[in-house]
Amino acid sequence: MKRLFIAGYALTLVPLGAAGASVVVYGNSLAEACYHSSLLKAWTSQALEECNRALSDEPLSAHDRVATFVNRGIVRVHMGDTKAADRDFDRAILLDPAEPDSYLNKGLLRLRADQAADAMPLIDQAIAKGTTMPALAHYARGLAFERLGNVRAAYADLQRARALDPGWRLPAEQLARYEVRPK
Repeated sequence: MKRLFIAGYALTLVPLGAAGASVVVYGNSLAEACYHSSLLKAWTSQALEECNRALSDEPLSAHDRVATFVNRGIVRVHMGDTKAADRDFDRAILLDPAEPDSYLNKGLLRLRADQAADAMPLIDQAIAKGTTMPALAHYARGLAFERLGNVRAAYADLQRARALDPGWRLPAEQLARYEVRPK
């Protein structure tokens, strides 16, 4: 997955699987190709075209349609078309308001644009709805809290991110910037 650099911090957009475990896919699905492009950093015009064709030409399930909008949004972000990516994340949320990673990706996009106040409710929704990447969500919310001046909440979320994914180095690196003093 692609690392987005936000004022020295790396954040990852979250691809959604194009097919659930119970779905058998015969041949090469364009939706699956779109998913792999978003996951494997293949952010090219060909990847975008596969995503477009999946949405226009394939009979996708509701979940796969939502996933393909998210994945196309990720491809678009990395191709520099953040406005179109934002519309894709909005479309995914509209189609399935319960899909947490649509909110997380939209929140990460807002955070990337230095819009912490706008990112916060989206990241909160992702956490409340059970994102597949809770460590990333808490990390991102910690960065948003810090940008908004709430250092205590930022520290707590960065600690939570580290606890959720102890092998991920970024939360620990950010926590090292803090000095905790007793009252």
